[in-house]
Amino acid sequence: MKQNADEQPVHATGQAAEPALHEHLLATLALRFERDHETTRLMQSDHFGPLRVQKPLYPEDPSVCHAILIHPPGGVVGGDELRISAQAGDHAHVFLSTPGAAKWYRSNGHVSTQYLQMHVGDHAALEWLPQETILFNGADVVFDSTVNLQTNAGYIGCDILCFGRTASGERFDQGRMRQRLRILRDGKLLWMEQGCLTGGSKQMSSPLGLAGYTVCASLIAIGQPQPAALLQTVREQIQAISGGVGLVGATQMKSVLMVRYLSHSSEVARQVMLQAWQLLRPALLGQPAVVPRIWNT
Repeated sequence: MKQNADEQPVHATGQAAEPALHEHLLATLALRFERDHETTRLMQSDHFGPLRVQKPLYPEDPSVCHAILIHPPGGVVGGDELRISAQAGDHAHVFLSTPGAAKWYRSNGHVSTQYLQMHVGDHAALEWLPQETILFNGADVVFDSTVNLQTNAGYIGCDILCFGRTASGERFDQGRMRQRLRILRDGKLLWMEQGCLTGGSKQMSSPLGLAGYTVCASLIAIGQPQPAALLQTVREQIQAISGGVGLVGATQMKSVLMVRYLSHSSEVARQVMLQAWQLLRPALLGQPAVVPRIWNT
């Protein structure tokens, strides 16, 4: 069962559960996918530590390989490090997701890190749509992602960040989140964004930061520029789903299309991101938008 930002693990006593003390963990996962005639196959899966992938799934078509990334501990403690790399060979189509929300616990004086390295071959596509990420109060986290695209590759990536467990009254008034995303096309920098949010700082309430909201969702789509009519449809439909609550927007800059949403609800953020994905995926990757079953469990 997945956990969202409005829930928290509890003991039988009703008290919030804390992660058990343990040594800092290094977990790595390296995946390689290749196109074999009409099928995208997982050709290599190397892992170290508590990070692995379930068997390849084909819920929509043999040409699209779905892989669910599993982190058995269920949460990341201060000092832990996750390293994930995925390679989609020429003409392959890969969809990566997670079975539930990722939980990043308080730092206890140590920084937790997640490094993503994606390589997408010519005429290949890679989709990175994990479920939401919950940052517990006091977490100190670094997210560092690099996407390398070949000439005609396509990419869709999504992040939903939840600052604190709002249902329990927890706010992210301590801790830090540093994030960097780099996307390259044929070795040349196409897109880069980086930032740092400190709990309890003015960044949390400033219009240039989170504007007082606790959930920040982003979807980035890289490929051929899309017609203005599609962009307008995306704006109208995600605005309708948000119900006028929070801040929502969609912008296209040449081959980069970005959708962002700020709110207090991880569930609405998920619906907004899914709607954007369902509109953009067929146009960008030429594949119907079939919502993965794992997102509904």
